[in-house]
Amino acid sequence: MLEKIQVIICGGTECSNVESVLIKDAFESYLEKIDMKDEVALVLTGSKGLCPLGPVLVVYPGEIFYTDVTENDVKEICEEHFKRGKPVQRLMYNDFDAQKRIKKNSQVKFYGMQKRIALRNCGVINPLDINEYIARDGYKALGEILLSSSPQQVVDEMIKSGLRGRGGGGFSTGKKWQFAKNSVSDKKYVICNADEGDPGAFMDRAVLEGDPHSVLEAMAICGYAIGADQGYIYVRAEYPVAVERLYHAIDEARDLNLLGDNIFNSGFNFNIDIRLGAGAFVCGEETALIASIEGYRGMPRLKPPFPAVRGLWGKPTNVNNVETLANIPVIFLKGADWFKSIGTKDSSGTKVFALGGKINNTGLVEVPMGTTLREVIYDIGGGIPNKRKFKAVQTGGPSGGCITEKDLDTPIDFENLKNLGSMMGSGGMIVMDEDNCMVDVARFYLDFTVDESCGKCTPCREGTKQMRDILDRICEGQGTMKDIDQLEVLGRMIQETSLCGLGQTAPNPVLSTLKHFRDEYIAHVVDKACPAGVCRELTNFVIEENCIGCTKCARNCPVNAISGWPKQIHRIDIDLCIGCGACKKSCPVSAISSQPKRQEASI
Repeated sequence: MLEKIQVIICGGTECSNVESVLIKDAFESYLEKIDMKDEVALVLTGSKGLCPLGPVLVVYPGEIFYTDVTENDVKEICEEHFKRGKPVQRLMYNDFDAQKRIKKNSQVKFYGMQKRIALRNCGVINPLDINEYIARDGYKALGEILLSSSPQQVVDEMIKSGLRGRGGGGFSTGKKWQFAKNSVSDKKYVICNADEGDPGAFMDRAVLEGDPHSVLEAMAICGYAIGADQGYIYVRAEYPVAVERLYHAIDEARDLNLLGDNIFNSGFNFNIDIRLGAGAFVCGEETALIASIEGYRGMPRLKPPFPAVRGLWGKPTNVNNVETLANIPVIFLKGADWFKSIGTKDSSGTKVFALGGKINNTGLVEVPMGTTLREVIYDIGGGIPNKRKFKAVQTGGPSGGCITEKDLDTPIDFENLKNLGSMMGSGGMIVMDEDNCMVDVARFYLDFTVDESCGKCTPCREGTKQMRDILDRICEGQGTMKDIDQLEVLGRMIQETSLCGLGQTAPNPVLSTLKHFRDEYIAHVVDKACPAGVCRELTNFVIEENCIGCTKCARNCPVNAISGWPKQIHRIDIDLCIGCGACKKSCPVSAISSQPKRQEASI
């Protein structure tokens, strides 16, 4: 009997936006037409990680990896691959070395160095079918714990595993549970923090969309360990697919008595409800999140007391983020020693990163702690596109800092990133090349934190605005050397006096770029020039003699500032040019260079 063909169709948000569901419908229709409907199983899953190449399909047996699939490709895949056994090579994943992967059982290089724990089921199971989660040992850890372990044994195992919070702070998850367990109260709560707000980060969304039951199971385990019978998932409303799948998963779990009263006939009761956030970045801070659930404006409060002592509605509360929770069921299935054997001495396990920016392979990657930045960027990410030179990588999003080439061989863990002036954060990793202006990058992140500040404390509310105003002046050619000194003074003051983590880390992008790229700040101030040609007020664009006259620059100029005939060298009217850089980005032969506008220097 021939082995049944299984087609995994990525149904994460990115792929859904490019009609994965319609592709699945097209397969069903065509397979019925050619009488192969019973021979092919179609499974809509969560994200496979290579989001920009979606819709992604993986066909078994053979693990044939297709990317950029459209409805128009369905007929060819069915006829050539399913009927004749010949994979459609033009749709197969094209690795960095431009070699087509045509061998059966080959691994896509993007996944070769990854170790998927938090993402173990994402892109593998149908997140809308609880039976597929159960078939992969789902809820087994919860059942074994309820029937054979005491709450303290559960906490001890979590402490032993060395799991640290994946939401940014890196605090011991087990110790956090211990504090909540030790608090005496008639009511306790468990909260899943799914308020993912870093620019470019989508790790939590991928887990919620692709493997929601892992979060529900982990919350129930935590509830048993600390003595809570109620959980809340605080998820931003901008994640409609994740929210829909969470509601569906909760209903499925309740129907099978995996949530609710007397779970596994153990006498343990645990329920989970969902609360939608309005997208405030500050609500990622646990006390602001708690205030929002209570119906108040999301603003942080002073700690102590910590939520483990006085949290939601004044009761002891444990708060973990999505990625942290996603690790927990497998830790209890395979043991704390197994988990601690992965990673480094003080940073156990793996970490999920949202790899983006100037990188060939963007998407989600999960690697063991201790993997170097160079391995992530070059071996998994495929390096910098268009033969550009690596400049820096920003880790930790707007709360982190930039890391330069000299530190690319640093093993990734909580302490090493902190020592480099950055942080793990929730897992954003933005790569920058020589065309990025580091002053402008710092301004971008600071602009974000200014907008997201809740306004409760003066250092964050007023200090970040002053820093942003100084950066605006520098990028516009109006800055002075005194402004650079003032940025450092303000940055240190805000770090030391802000109320919560948002304010305390807001200056990090500015301070780290000042540390590593001070020469760029000085060029903006003294030479009145932007070396990268990004800051409009300081840049002129010039077409060089190697122009081939393809007219792409003229066609992409929004203000018609470029003139010239086809196959002849074009010219830019400096008086009309607004310095947007669209021409430079569109030039296929790199014939457009940026040059500093000559203004009166000032120190």
